[in-house]
Amino acid sequence: MKIVSATARLEAFDLVRPYTIAFRQVTAVENLIVELRTDNGLVGLGAAAPEPHVTGETTDLCAQALLGSALDWLMGCDGRELESLLRELARRTPGAPAARAAVDGALHDLFAQFLGLPLVQVLGQVHPALPTSITIGIKPLTETLEEADEYLGRGFRILKVKVGRNLEEDIERLVFLRERVGPHIALRVDPNQGYTVDQLTKFVERTETLDLEFFEQPVKAASIADLCPLPAAIRRRIAADESLLDEADALGLVRLAPVPCGIFNIKLMKCGGIAPARGIARLAALAGIDLMWGCMDESIVSISAALHAALASPATRFLDLDGSFDLARDVVRGGFVVEDGCLRPHGGPGLGLTLL
Repeated sequence: MKIVSATARLEAFDLVRPYTIAFRQVTAVENLIVELRTDNGLVGLGAAAPEPHVTGETTDLCAQALLGSALDWLMGCDGRELESLLRELARRTPGAPAARAAVDGALHDLFAQFLGLPLVQVLGQVHPALPTSITIGIKPLTETLEEADEYLGRGFRILKVKVGRNLEEDIERLVFLRERVGPHIALRVDPNQGYTVDQLTKFVERTETLDLEFFEQPVKAASIADLCPLPAAIRRRIAADESLLDEADALGLVRLAPVPCGIFNIKLMKCGGIAPARGIARLAALAGIDLMWGCMDESIVSISAALHAALASPATRFLDLDGSFDLARDVVRGGFVVEDGCLRPHGGPGLGLTLL
């Protein structure tokens, strides 16, 4: 299975609706799409969605790692030599995790297609399907409630609410939202580093009756150790996101005493793809930490890669793989099926994708 073509292209995607988080507003995104073709007619796909505010990787840096002759080193390589290729990929892309994730995804896609199996089965599937949350950005109360109604009408049963701009307004929105959706809809919040430890403590106390599932990265990434003195019941409900970019960060977190979070949020675009994500997942399982698998605004291509890895990880408890729902168009179909807010793999070989 020799690789005879290794190309990438930049794709611009408008969003279905703009959204606001604690530090910016997003109206459109760019992804880089990787295609690896082999002499036996297989096509492996990967996608990169760089996030400079989190990893420092700009679209330009990502493009430098993927466009032009950047992928020529793959030409003539045997796609069955997956581990060797992944090691070489890591060596070549140390500062470009999203670019690495795109090539990593395409290589995994090729390998599983060669075996004639869905990637999740190659990785060792343990979950048949899991529900995903869908995200409501920071917006006025009326718009928040209207958007929640829309998502519930589409079958989703877990809402992630962006907060972190104003504590009082955040709490007010959540009180009314809980009243609107009732007790059986899961609510989780993401302050995107917008709170101090004192603000987080007040937030937890004043939302105790709202039955919030967890709090994603409430404080600055560099301040996560400041959460260690909090009660275990609170720390268990904290998900590390911007504080957890890669395997080294995961190791650093579990070495803290006590561990400041009970949940790791793995994103392929932060850590560099399926291979390093599985390294984080194994460490989490050993440390008794639950896994959440998240995303940026991404094509179905990379959302599918994250889903296959998530469903093959025993510690996986939460999905937040809604990034492709935000895109007004995509470059593929397939990958996964959405049923009442639950995601399951498409069932085809590899990632189960078809180019449009």
